[in-house]
Amino acid sequence: MSASGGTKAIVAALGANLAIAVAKFVAFAFSGSSSMLAEGVHSLADSGNQGLLLLGGKKAKREATPQHPFGYGRERYIYGFLVSIVLFTIGGVFALYEGYEKIKDPHEIEHWYWPVGVLVFAIIAETFSFRTAIKESNQVRGALSWSQFVRRAKAPELPVVLLEDLGALVGLILALGGVSLALATGDGVWDGIGTLCIGVLLVLIAIVLAAETKSLLLGEAADTDQVEAIQSALVDGETVTHLIHMRTLHLGPEELLVAAKIAVRHDDTATEVAAAIDAAEERIRAAVPIARVIYLEPDIYSATAAASGASLTKPSAP
Repeated sequence: MSASGGTKAIVAALGANLAIAVAKFVAFAFSGSSSMLAEGVHSLADSGNQGLLLLGGKKAKREATPQHPFGYGRERYIYGFLVSIVLFTIGGVFALYEGYEKIKDPHEIEHWYWPVGVLVFAIIAETFSFRTAIKESNQVRGALSWSQFVRRAKAPELPVVLLEDLGALVGLILALGGVSLALATGDGVWDGIGTLCIGVLLVLIAIVLAAETKSLLLGEAADTDQVEAIQSALVDGETVTHLIHMRTLHLGPEELLVAAKIAVRHDDTATEVAAAIDAAEERIRAAVPIARVIYLEPDIYSATAAASGASLTKPSAP
């Protein structure tokens, strides 16, 4: 699964959220709806989040330095994690506080047409943004289900935008429901309840995003299909007879480190071993192009040593 893509979805979400945030704050000013205030802060936080994702993508492109020899690819994971924190604190916690305050001290919504009109406009704009994120994700998720895609994607941008847009759409529906019930009953408590529901939703989404980006920050291995492709490419049965053990690690969404101990024939010369390693590296890069950093250690295969080597992979057949 390719790790590229997502910029178009981020830009679409940024444009939609900025326009929606302005509209929601105007609606709050005229109506006094706490749902509108919570949704306005939510959209403003989302706009900041998209800015963080774009900044992380730009910083990740910096060249490697002696102090950071593997480059800055993981910057995208750091900024993705920051997004989950912003969504939790500014979006979710603020909405929970505002909902509590509105339930404790409810007041009637004024100029109802402002929040209703803005919510309808926001639903249309968020639907466009969500549709763009779905189209971008479909280009890279392959046969994975949506939940698998969110859990297994190595590029954090698309899962973040997808969950943000989904949360925004559901939040808008909750806000519309709270405002509608408050208008129908004349009881502003319903507006506060809608705001509380928005807060709970945003907190849950932030927790999911934090868990996924934390895993990426800690360092994830290549996907199973990539590991199998690398194993198959390594062993040719002639110059490389066995794969003794192997480790893979994502240095960034589009850069994979491969470290492996491989078995060569005991009577090979140093020149032949070096040629075998070079050929194996070429096969790996042809099979998995994002495998850009490869370290191969030659050894003489021993079934006993391989069995006790804490290997994550089984030796391939000779």
